[in-house]
Amino acid sequence: MIQTQNSIDELNRLDKKHFIHPTSSLKEQQEKGPAIIFQKGEGVFLTDVNGKKYLEGMSSLWNVNIGYGRKELAEAAKQQMEQLAYSSCFATFSNEPAIRLAEKVAELTPGDLSGVFFTSGGSESNDTAYKLVRNYWKLKGQPQKNKIISRNAAYHGVALGSTSATGIEVFQNFTTVKAPGFIHIEPLSTDALKEAIAKEGADTIAAFIAEPIQGAGGVITPPEGYFEEVRRICDEHDILFIADEVITGFGRTGKMFACEHWGVVPDVMLIAKGITSGYQPLGAVVFREKIHQELIDLTEGVLLHGFTYSGHATACAVALKNIEIIQKEELVENSRKMGTYLLEGLKNLEQEIDIVSDVRGLGLIAGIEIVRNKQTKERFEVKMSQRIIEEARSRGLILRNVVFGDMDTIVFCPPLIINKGEIDELLSILRSSILEAKRQYEK
Repeated sequence: MIQTQNSIDELNRLDKKHFIHPTSSLKEQQEKGPAIIFQKGEGVFLTDVNGKKYLEGMSSLWNVNIGYGRKELAEAAKQQMEQLAYSSCFATFSNEPAIRLAEKVAELTPGDLSGVFFTSGGSESNDTAYKLVRNYWKLKGQPQKNKIISRNAAYHGVALGSTSATGIEVFQNFTTVKAPGFIHIEPLSTDALKEAIAKEGADTIAAFIAEPIQGAGGVITPPEGYFEEVRRICDEHDILFIADEVITGFGRTGKMFACEHWGVVPDVMLIAKGITSGYQPLGAVVFREKIHQELIDLTEGVLLHGFTYSGHATACAVALKNIEIIQKEELVENSRKMGTYLLEGLKNLEQEIDIVSDVRGLGLIAGIEIVRNKQTKERFEVKMSQRIIEEARSRGLILRNVVFGDMDTIVFCPPLIINKGEIDELLSILRSSILEAKRQYEK
């Protein structure tokens, strides 16, 4: 139902007065109010309080994998809430949805990943992994193995530990104090990893963490053989390999998990986002069987880490239904097929429009660079990607851009249910938005 102007004005006023928005310009919010107030979602579309419809090119925050308005998930939540909405999982208390979901995650993740610790989201999954791998080495009599090697342009979250692991400078500079023990290296160089190990000493390094595809850092895909060599290096030096699959998990890249593209099994896998498609907050850390068993054997007393909502019954019930839909509707395969179609369309734009460059992606996650000169890679003196996504929004398409450092990148991450007609619509709006932003700049 479309809101009246009075009610919209009231929402704007209350938003400015009370709602501190995450990762937003506080001044812009106060000057202009919320950019959009959404009211309804269905399929790959969102509708705002004015009745305007938007094609969601980003699955909100890389996470609404099965699309909006899925009544099956609402029904799963309702049934679970009526029976048992929530109960603590501390002190070995448990509930059936958490047990069933742990089993399902163990079944879906590659190799012998089998021990599942539930969190409320990606940042918590990251912080949990750092604490538990450090605890793991401490239990094994090697407490000096406590450093975490991460990568430049990596995004791992905004809690204290995950901010410290994040390799994007603006996030690190936001706070005056960071967690110790984090080292950053060049993102696509296994030589840089070897050099960091040689410099720091393998006996001081607990783990190396990497996103299979760097999402918020600009959809950076790895070169051929990169993760296979990472796995070999970590094995050689007795360093745990943590794969952050918060964005790439649950079908996003055309495999259930992106690591499967390279036949690599990490020691620890981090998941969130697509596990519930955003219908409930949920994440997890998944450990290989050997590590899980060693934690059992070596831990005396209580594992002193946990969140109030670890193993939340309703969230786990929703996740089970979400995964059922992903499998039943073959959305992983659709991601592969539609991802190929999207990439072809973006490459056609690269051929047609002189400011579009460096098209890249895997499955339904992609990125393009906006440049002034393709040969020299010279950038515009303004962030053209921002102008383009604003033009796209005015035409009913939601996208995100990455402008950290000298990057000027537009990224794409539509729901896995998207079809060719909807991709054509996305590409058509994108094309007209780029051309209009270019025309306005050249005036």
